[in-house]
Amino acid sequence: MIDPASALRLDGRVALVTGATRGIGRAIAESFAAAGAGVCVLARKPDELAETADVLRTIGGPVGTIAGSAGDPHVIGAAVDKCTDEMGGLDILVNNAATNPTFGPMIETEPSAVRKVLEVNVEGALQLSQRAWSAWMRDHGGVIVNVASLGGVRPSPFIGIYNASKAALLHMTRQLALELAPAVRVNAVAPGLVKTHFARALWESDEEGIARRHPLRRIGTADDIAAAVLYLASDASSWVTGATLVLDGGMSLV
Repeated sequence: MIDPASALRLDGRVALVTGATRGIGRAIAESFAAAGAGVCVLARKPDELAETADVLRTIGGPVGTIAGSAGDPHVIGAAVDKCTDEMGGLDILVNNAATNPTFGPMIETEPSAVRKVLEVNVEGALQLSQRAWSAWMRDHGGVIVNVASLGGVRPSPFIGIYNASKAALLHMTRQLALELAPAVRVNAVAPGLVKTHFARALWESDEEGIARRHPLRRIGTADDIAAAVLYLASDASSWVTGATLVLDGGMSLV
């Protein structure tokens, strides 16, 4: 029988969350800290990392920070070493960091923008997973959760290369789930429109009108996504791997 009081707890575990100083990543880091995990945060801006670390310490549990890009192999190595050497392990990896430096038709996307999107959204997630596996999870087990997008499931205007990168991330999720089982579970979430700074171009011009088009009549929040990621990272989902949870307020129904 599942104990509701402990099913979503992460006591004694160490999690690495990329892009965790804002939006969805920040909400995930805070939910992990509240569930008892030590949290290591990888993000680009030192001032935002310092502020995030202060907040996480007030919630509880050890905190570590690494400044740099989630697409940089040297930063990736430093982040994994920080978790394993200084925080005692790497039980949970959340590949949340993403970039989208272009907006418009995919057919017009500059090659440099394509390379940047794939470097962070696909290559970075794979390299982090590889390093986490070799440094810790192969011997100790673990969980990987990839934050993709509804755009990886179906196309949408103006962010085509971003959508393509998220489709690749969803397939990577299934591939790694097959390869790393049973030691490591690998799952993904595919958020629809979430009210974050990163997605502001998609909602700020008509927030109320866009909310009405959702069957649940609201745009998503970062906490909506964090709750699902906490489930996938916890023992409550111990028989789930290779899955993608679509979190979109019902928009894929219409």
